[in-house]
Amino acid sequence: MSLTGALSSAISALSAQSQSLSMISDNISNSDTTGYKTTSAMFDDLVTASSNSSSYASGGVTVSGRANITQQGLLAATTNATDVAIQGNGFFTVADATSGGTTSYTRNGAFTTDTNGYLVNNGEYLEGWRTDSSGNVVGEASAANLQTINTKVEATTGSATTKTSFALNLPSDASTGATFTSSMTVYDSLGTANSLQVTWKKTGSNAWSASFGNPTLSSDSSTTTGTASGSVAITFNSDGSLASTSPSPPTVSVSGWTDGAANSTVTLNLGTAGKTDGLTQYASGETTPSITTTSINSDGLAFGTLSSIAIGKNGVVDATYSNGQTVAIYKIAVATFSDPNGLSAQSDGMYSSTVESGSASLHTSGSNGAGTIYGSELESSTTDTSGQFSNMISAQQAYSAASQVITTVNKMFDTLVSAMR
Repeated sequence: MSLTGALSSAISALSAQSQSLSMISDNISNSDTTGYKTTSAMFDDLVTASSNSSSYASGGVTVSGRANITQQGLLAATTNATDVAIQGNGFFTVADATSGGTTSYTRNGAFTTDTNGYLVNNGEYLEGWRTDSSGNVVGEASAANLQTINTKVEATTGSATTKTSFALNLPSDASTGATFTSSMTVYDSLGTANSLQVTWKKTGSNAWSASFGNPTLSSDSSTTTGTASGSVAITFNSDGSLASTSPSPPTVSVSGWTDGAANSTVTLNLGTAGKTDGLTQYASGETTPSITTTSINSDGLAFGTLSSIAIGKNGVVDATYSNGQTVAIYKIAVATFSDPNGLSAQSDGMYSSTVESGSASLHTSGSNGAGTIYGSELESSTTDTSGQFSNMISAQQAYSAASQVITTVNKMFDTLVSAMR
């Protein structure tokens, strides 16, 4: 019966517009939710088999929600060094436990460091790959190599001295056999700062030697910390520039560190032969000649503790220590899918893979079509509130119109019943 069909169609319209309004309500509610993707109402008509050219039977309407997961939100700068956002295709890979947890994917990069050093967001732990100090992934950037990011993986740091550069003048007006001293800083493999004395001795015309005393603590010169060995023969040209060193390159070795550090070998950079960029030999012009030191610089770092964590461009997690050293420790993974809109949505901006989405492919930031990761930024919600208000008005009008149809059908039924009495 046509009136029954009209009533059924109007009721389906009320149901569909109610669901549409629910989607609009969700979109507006999440207009400030990080990484939120709007859901659009998709309406489809229903056609009954009894409809033909001479007799029409209404079918009604159905509605389904379509999440616009691939829509890019604007990136907004933040003051949190562990906030991250993706510009382009892809998702952060997270797990609900630090080891062996269920994997999910998200665009919400509002991560913070918990008390154990893990980067976490709503109970989900960020995953990535270990790197060397230059930010290069150790091994392959694969799923098998993926691990939960633990910012305390290197809670302390310290590096041994491997090179010391000298820029100083040895006085040409010193007499043969005269000696002078200077000191260089040497860090052992445990990050302990030591002072090592260098004795410069003039051995002849344009000829000098360098020998090395045993290292002592920088904080207490009376405490010997190891045994040094090595010596260098140095010659100069008649214009005061460096002629040669023997051996070349010169080195000094330290063994038997009293704190148990590994033996050290320090390469000495005394300058370039024929140039004055290191050691020189010019007259001091003093009654009592002396050496003039421009600089003595050693690499290596003292012991330091973790002081802060920051995520830079391309998803590199950097650890900064109290000794001023900054070291790359992880690189964040970016997961891509053949059909991202096929992902299954969960609470807190999380998604899980489905048959429609396909399995995740893992990449480093900006590689193989994956988006670029930016630190100290968050992706804004894609909700356009003005557009949602427009959709709300349309849904309200359609709902009111459908209710009018029900009122009209009711009156027509009353008329029909009255005619049959």
